[in-house]
Amino acid sequence: MIKQNITVSQLNRFLKSYIESEPRLSNIAVVGEISNFKHYIQTGHMYFSLKDEESQISAVMFNYSAATLKFKPENGMKVIATGKVSVYEKNGNYQLYVSKMEPDGTGALQIAYEQLKKKLAEEGLFDETRKRPIPRFPQKIGVITSPQGAAVKDIFNVLGRRYPQAEIVFCPALVQGDTAAPSLISALKKLNSFDDIDTIIIGRGGGSMEDLWCFNDENLVREIAASKIPVISAVGHETDFSLSDFAADLRAATPSAAAELAVPDIIELRENVISLYLRLQHLYKTYISNEELKIGNFSARVSQTGILQYISIRENDINNLMIRLDFASQRKFDECENQFSALVTRLDAISPLKTMKRGYSLATIDDKIIKSTKGIKIGDVINLSLSKGKLDCEVIKID
Repeated sequence: MIKQNITVSQLNRFLKSYIESEPRLSNIAVVGEISNFKHYIQTGHMYFSLKDEESQISAVMFNYSAATLKFKPENGMKVIATGKVSVYEKNGNYQLYVSKMEPDGTGALQIAYEQLKKKLAEEGLFDETRKRPIPRFPQKIGVITSPQGAAVKDIFNVLGRRYPQAEIVFCPALVQGDTAAPSLISALKKLNSFDDIDTIIIGRGGGSMEDLWCFNDENLVREIAASKIPVISAVGHETDFSLSDFAADLRAATPSAAAELAVPDIIELRENVISLYLRLQHLYKTYISNEELKIGNFSARVSQTGILQYISIRENDINNLMIRLDFASQRKFDECENQFSALVTRLDAISPLKTMKRGYSLATIDDKIIKSTKGIKIGDVINLSLSKGKLDCEVIKID
């Protein structure tokens, strides 16, 4: 065989071509422990080594692949890296070009959750000392959730039943998917722009960790912590805990529970008023009875007619005062009961759900409420939410 001289570049190029032609190395999953990890913020590329007890291999994950990671790789973390093996011609090193990576064992979302939770906890965002009490008798409550989910109906029903005099400001938002977190942040900022909202409820019904993931978004968690209005977080079911729950001033197990925590129960308040009224009446009767007993004992010891007559007059005065007190207390109680009934009637009259039941609908485009023809074009698809169901409609004419 005739020996042929080749350059270093030719050799490296040949080895690269040879390795890349092997199909078993074009899509391979390698299990190993991360070491020498470096993440260059300017480019977004990640460089590291994968090792086991005996060997190691260099690896690189370029920015377009690294951007898809749900967790932050760290030294000592055991992972499954999928990609191809090739040669870097410049120095002749062969390495693994990683296109996908996931933790070996615990899921990527769980690791991302724990990493972000630790980071925000160290910053003090979850400290109990920074949380504020929820107003006991709110006049206006902001609600952020999906207009299509069951959560909004549960919240409206509970608030209407327990405390109908509170006004509800509903701010619809997406609660699932890649655009849900920005939508929730926008709604939270909008409600914080009002000066008269006492409490905000934010949340959705249950689902998988992927479904609830937008409530673990770092920007949303920071926005909840920075809210000037006390926030009640109600994400998922009893066993679901999102990072939004930890940042909120109060965590509720479900949307219905959040509504119960936001307002008192008007029936309980009424029963307390009645109980206090009866207790006050009993105390006054007991006091008057004791005073009458003292007067009776005194009268028995005093024989002068003038004094007995004076005592009789005072006794009549006391009886009259007691009658007036009973009448005034009953009148005040009736006034309060009438005010409660009037407020319930007013709330029912302005209920958006009742309005929709009368045949009105809610028109939106890109999840934004349409208030005028400004910005609407022929051919646009708008969404109509009805009392029962919804429609997608195409604009064919604009007046």
